[in-house]
Amino acid sequence: MTRSLLVRGMLAGIVAGLLVFALARWIGEPQVERAIVFEANMDLARGEAPAPEMVSRRIQKSVGLLTGTVVYGAAIGGIFGLIFAFAYGRTRISSPRALSALLAGMGFVLVPALKYPANPPSVGNPGTIGVRTSAFFLLIAFSIATMIFSIQIGRRLHSRLGVWNASLLAGAVFIVIMGAIAHFLPEFDEVPPGFPVTLMWRFRIAALEMQAVMWATLGLLFGWLTERDRTWRQL
Repeated sequence: MTRSLLVRGMLAGIVAGLLVFALARWIGEPQVERAIVFEANMDLARGEAPAPEMVSRRIQKSVGLLTGTVVYGAAIGGIFGLIFAFAYGRTRISSPRALSALLAGMGFVLVPALKYPANPPSVGNPGTIGVRTSAFFLLIAFSIATMIFSIQIGRRLHSRLGVWNASLLAGAVFIVIMGAIAHFLPEFDEVPPGFPVTLMWRFRIAALEMQAVMWATLGLLFGWLTERDRTWRQL
């Protein structure tokens, strides 16, 4: 059953990745192009030649972007399927659709995107990319572990506090723990002087919208596919 949920999550993630690709081409790429122009102008102002492209922009915004969103969607979907397999039967939520929607909603509000929001080109020090990437994935790992821990707390307190109160307490535990963890992780303020604030804002809004599409598609499609699976009626 776990293998089936893993594969189902990856398939739902691939579909979500395709939708994110379409949205990224529509609302994300224009902001990336503006950021690249700003970076080129900064190089000219310093009298430096623009860095050579290892991969052309045509490839980056077509095949490269498609590959990235699909692979990312499949990876997130696989993790989502494993978390669903762990949570199902350990909560009072008996509907696969409802549990899938809840987990997707929690995934959307996970701390990594709040602590380390997406940055357009020319923002960020190349020398810290390794540290920034490690901190981002470390926060994802902490978020998943804390989510599982919170679900366990809510499950144990259902009989004593009731479903509603236990769920609220579990959510509060998640917020407090993740707030403390995020507080002690490093900050990165690497926005170059003169970078347009509106461009940064639009890029991050576009990234947030893409995340919303990713998690909404994943939660709804995975829940629908799981609900239709007859084997769940035997659990």
